[in-house]
Amino acid sequence: MAPTRRPSDGLLARVNFPLYAIEMLTSRHVLVAGGGGSAKTGVANGFEIYEIYHNGTHFCAEEVVRHETGANVVMNFAVRNDGRRSYLCAGQESHCQLYFVNPRIVYEGQEDLTSATDDKRKKESNATPATAAEHLNENGVRRRIPHGSGVQNLPNGHAGGTSKKDEDQNANLKRIRFDIKAGDSVQTDFLTAEPLQRVVRISPNGRLMATGGTDGHLRVWTFPQMVQLSDVASHTKEIDDMDFSPDSKYLVTISKDGQGLVWDLSSMKQRHQLKWTVPEGAKYLYKRCRYGTIEAQRDKYRLYTITNPLGKVGKQRGYLQQWDCVSGQLRQAAQIDESLASLAVRDDGRFVAIGTMFSGSVSIYIAFSLQRVLHIPNAHSMFVTGLQFLPITNEEGPPISSDTEAAVLSISVDNKVCIHSLQQRRTIPAWVAILLIIIVLFGAFVFCSYIGI
Repeated sequence: MAPTRRPSDGLLARVNFPLYAIEMLTSRHVLVAGGGGSAKTGVANGFEIYEIYHNGTHFCAEEVVRHETGANVVMNFAVRNDGRRSYLCAGQESHCQLYFVNPRIVYEGQEDLTSATDDKRKKESNATPATAAEHLNENGVRRRIPHGSGVQNLPNGHAGGTSKKDEDQNANLKRIRFDIKAGDSVQTDFLTAEPLQRVVRISPNGRLMATGGTDGHLRVWTFPQMVQLSDVASHTKEIDDMDFSPDSKYLVTISKDGQGLVWDLSSMKQRHQLKWTVPEGAKYLYKRCRYGTIEAQRDKYRLYTITNPLGKVGKQRGYLQQWDCVSGQLRQAAQIDESLASLAVRDDGRFVAIGTMFSGSVSIYIAFSLQRVLHIPNAHSMFVTGLQFLPITNEEGPPISSDTEAAVLSISVDNKVCIHSLQQRRTIPAWVAILLIIIVLFGAFVFCSYIGI
């Protein structure tokens, strides 16, 4: 049986709008997005950036930036970090809006002197620490949750106040800020009635962007210039998801027409069609797709999908599937007790996570065997809209140090950002295993000699 959640895991932050998309901005910063739509509901639309860290006992989150997008809800986005700044491509209705996310380091004392707003918030913090909280993280980088941000202060380590002595001692500590500036916008979906971009991806090599939406067309663009290179009528119905292969040579698309297609980006020709033997002749639709490297083999990879039954089909449930990328054949599948909503693969290809549709549960699987190693029932009160593993590679900075083997962030339309971690599983050290083998062989030799064999 898969272990249950650690008591200290769970809710990291709560915002005041539904969440639809999540992705790591750096190795320590996560960006979430969503909103209430263009209707005058009073629900905001926009982004939140949080710094994630581990305080020695559990994970904590501090809000860094909140950026509202007016009447445009953000249902999907992709991020590319080039080391100096990040590019954010956000789906807003029928268009893809490019944002530049520029990090800057400021000092606490300087910022308080030059920013009237922050000075005001500092006074508010001294008066009411619960509404403008400051916190000193593991790196000595202090964060403040801005007053009126819509983020609820939580008792798990990211809403505590600081004393006057602490403020004096840490007056010149570094703080990371992000400046978000809007760039170009291009139309990516051209359905006659209510066009909508459903998904956007940026290739791992940072040269291409792909979009898909309600008109069923796969469009590939240069990045970050966003000049269209190709337009393929790939599906007869809207595209639900897509993903680039780790070597940026292939792209997989899945659609409500029931097809999963793998495209060769050099020719924009179809390479594979994902086919499998459907149980009891039921109708299934692919819901999400993600490539993942094979652990310790960075030049090789596999494809993962989740599929759900279409309509009422009795006891049929969802599947987590693993595909061979050379032959295009299904390697193995794990049956899940309900329909699935979200999928994520860790950057080293070792773990896969899924989120469910009805119970709001989250599970972590070993990618190679599809063996479930962690199950968090009812992590959210509604379906899980997005998952993102904390990275362990150092391509965008050092990873977060913690006592866990894996940790995945989850979001939902219940406005919550949660984290779920798999504790280190105990294994026998290699030298102990070798010693045991020697002892067993020696014992077998002695026994055979004793009985004269």
